[in-house]
Parts: sequence; structure tokens; C-alpha cells
Amino acid sequence: MSKELNLILSPEQASSNEAIQRAIAKQLNCSYTDIGHFIIRRKSIDARRGKVQVNMGIRVFEQGEDFFDDAPVFQYRDVRNSEPVIIVGAGPAGLFAALQLMELGYKPVIVERGKEVSQRKRDIAMLNREHKLNSDSNYAFGEGGAGTFSDGKLYTRAKKRGDFKRVLYALYNHGASPEILYEAHPHIGTNKLPRIIVRIRENILQHGGEIIFNARVTDILVDSGKFSGVKLSDGAVLNARACILATGHSARDIYHILLKQNIKIEAKPFAMGVRVEHPQPLIDSIQYHGIPRSSYLPAASYSLVQQVENRGVYSFCMCPGGFIVPAATEPGEVVVNGMSPSLRNSKWANSGIVVEIRMDDLVQYSQFGELAGLEFQHELERLARENGSYGVQAPAQRLVDFVDGRFSSSLPACSYIPGLNSSEMNLWLPSHIGKRLQEGFRAFGEKMKGFLTNEAVILGVESRTSSPIRVPRNPETLQHVEIQGLFPAGEGAGYAGGIVSSALDGAKCAEGVAAFLKS
Repeated sequence: MSKELNLILSPEQASSNEAIQRAIAKQLNCSYTDIGHFIIRRKSIDARRGKVQVNMGIRVFEQGEDFFDDAPVFQYRDVRNSEPVIIVGAGPAGLFAALQLMELGYKPVIVERGKEVSQRKRDIAMLNREHKLNSDSNYAFGEGGAGTFSDGKLYTRAKKRGDFKRVLYALYNHGASPEILYEAHPHIGTNKLPRIIVRIRENILQHGGEIIFNARVTDILVDSGKFSGVKLSDGAVLNARACILATGHSARDIYHILLKQNIKIEAKPFAMGVRVEHPQPLIDSIQYHGIPRSSYLPAASYSLVQQVENRGVYSFCMCPGGFIVPAATEPGEVVVNGMSPSLRNSKWANSGIVVEIRMDDLVQYSQFGELAGLEFQHELERLARENGSYGVQAPAQRLVDFVDGRFSSSLPACSYIPGLNSSEMNLWLPSHIGKRLQEGFRAFGEKMKGFLTNEAVILGVESRTSSPIRVPRNPETLQHVEIQGLFPAGEGAGYAGGIVSSALDGAKCAEGVAAFLKS
């Protein structure tokens, strides 16, 4: 009969199946050979109290016992002759909505403004090296959405949205490493994500779904309060009874289209700030209490939060062993974001450090109505461009210089390929962001001794943490509150924040579509 155990091991022991099996045998007081098989259910690193150890949850099977686990079963149907459902956007919400629709017997028709992964890589290379931005194919737009070229973090607190383990298994079945099934903070890595996205595409196409690339939606068609179709940039019209709107948080033109069609949208709180980069060995030393990081330990990460003048200041999308990338989607703006390869083996660690933005921070933009936050976001990105000097070069400042309000006469080496321009960011960041960031960094320096250092550099601007817009929907049917058959989903609609929560929301909306079409 299988048993559940908790083990506390050294990092070296936790990296060896033989060492794990011997620890199991010791705890069960049995022979090493009595153990038939074991499954790692949970794995986390505990670096508290000056000692680094690994906590593991294990399911153990005796020799000769039938091996089983609780992996979900996926049953994708051939849907080539089934009723079509339009999905706008091929990010995590759109792709997982498509997979769920195929299980439910409906044909997903995905329209994606950007390109498929391999072509998208070329546009991203052009952006990094020659500062040439393709507004429809970049770090935000294209197959897989913003998640394709990211750290691929899979941790979510939104576990009540649905079966998050099912999302992890789906990614595993499409080529992700098995470690994502049990690590406390799983991630895939930007080098592996493109292959996984391609396999999801192939699965959708093999079962009769459709994916149309280079297909930017220019209009959403509504007839008597019911969704009827979408119009594309080439003039083509696609008709269906239902649509999952999964555009991501950077598709600003969609919000303008919705307003033009008098389809209700709402302003919502969001966050903006900067991205900070430290040498990874410095973060390792802080988090591992000066213990040299061996090959058995991952690049250390951190999570920080501080209340400053009734606003949260916190770390966002922390990328150990990663890189900072240009995430702009329109000419004349600079936006930064972070990503990591699967091994997290670069010499830098970066994270967004952002400040909570509420509606009363946007009074001067009130003439823009529901788009006030969007306009503020855009204006700060234009300021970053003006202070970044050229193309997508980013304005930057050494961390202590920023906190003390001092110009940085030199800048440290940085992972941001397009280059940096020294800028007194405290002079052009709005005071309700800049001053809170300064106080937040001071507090973080107290929490992590060594964090507040001029070896670190901040880059502007980190503005795409989430959408400043919500597309309201009925919480029970998941349809737009006014338009039948229109299902807002994921980050762009204001209902998710990250790969897993977006995937869960997309799958949930697919179930809502099925209920609607059957009614």
C-alpha cells in the first residue's frame, strides 16, 4: 500500500534518486530493495535559520505494488466538423480555452495578431539588436502571448479558479519538464517555452481546430445584444455564436474597439514602477546566508512587499539568473520586463519593483474616462523613451543613487541588450511612484542586508504588470454583462495575472461557452 512521507534532505541528497530512496528506506525502517517506486509530490527549499535544506513530500510504493498517480486524463475530440468558437488571442488563456473546447466537442478558431513562434523570434532579435519594433510581433504579441518569452513561472495563488494541477499536467504532456509537477515555485524557462507552445499548436490543428496568424481584430460585431463575429485587418469577417476574448493586457486597441461599439469596460487598479537588476551571486549570498551556492542549489530568488503611504510597493515577476528585455508594443515608448532560461544561469537577477496605482492617483486623466489608467501608463512609457535617449534604450540609474536622488555618472554592466542611458529617474517619475519606490527600496535594504547597493541598477519603466482595464462579465455565466456570447478572459480582461491563472480562466470560459451554446 502506498505511503505519504515528508523528508528533509540536503540539496545534494535531494538531487539524487538513490539518496532519496535510501532516506525513504531509513524513515520506513525497511530495506532499500523493498521500495518499488516513489513519486515526488512536493519540493521546496528552506534557507531559514542559516541552513539550506530541501523539504520533500514523497509517495512511496512497495516492491511489486501497482504504481499509480493522480495524473488527469485528457480526451481531445476531432472537432473539424463541430460548431466553431472564435478565440481572440493565442496566449495562455486562448490556448487553454482551445484545448478545453476540444475536450467539450467544439472547434476553436484562434485569431492571433502576431506571428508563429519561429517568425516571432526573428522580430524579437531585430528589436534587441537594431531597435526595430514590429507592433504586431514582439515580446507581448504573437503565438503563446507574453508568456512565451518569459521566465515561464507557473506559481499561482488563484487555485480556487480551477484545477491548477491540470494546467501543469497539460504543459508537461506538451513537453515541459516533470519538475513543474511538484516544485513549490515551478517554472519552465524561456528557452523551452517556444517548443511547448508549438506542440500545443500542433495538437489543436491535429484535432481540427484552426489558428490564423497575422490576423489583428479591427472590429467586434454585435447584433441585437448578441455577439455575431469579428472583422480582421485584411477585411475578412469570421462569424460564430460565441467568442472568447483573450487578448492579453497590452492589446490597447481592443479597448478602443469595445468603447467604439459601446461595449462596457471599466477602469481598475494596477501597478507601475521599475525593474531592478543585481548580480545573481549577491542575491545568492543574501538568501543563502553567505553559504556558497553549489550546483545543487538553484539561483536564489526573493519576494518583497512594503506598505508606503497607504500603497503597496512590491516585487513582481522576479527572474533569478535572467535577463531584462524590451517589452514595448508601440513606437515611441520604452517598456521593460524580465525573463529567465530554464537553468536560470545568467549572472544577473532582476525583478519588477512596482507601486500600487488606484483611481484617485489618476484625477488629472479623468477626461479619458475608463481609459484614464491606460493613458497614464502610455504617458509614462513615452517619458521613459524620452529619457532613454535612442530607440528602445532604457533610462537607468544605480540603485543607491536613485534612493538618494543623485545622478549616476556611470552605470554597471547590465543584461538589457539594447543599452542604457543614465537618467535621474527620481526627477521624471511621478512623485506618487518615485517617492514610494525610494522608501520601498530603503525598507527592502533592511529586510535583505546588501540589497540596497550601487552594484544594482534600476531601469524604466515597468508598466505592464496587469491591465488597467476590466471587461465586466457575469460571474456565473462568464459572458459580458451586456453582450451574449462574448466571454472576456485572462489578463487583458482583468481576470488573471500570469500563465497558470490565465490558462485556468481560459479553460473556465470555454466551459461557460459550452453551457451557453447548449442552452
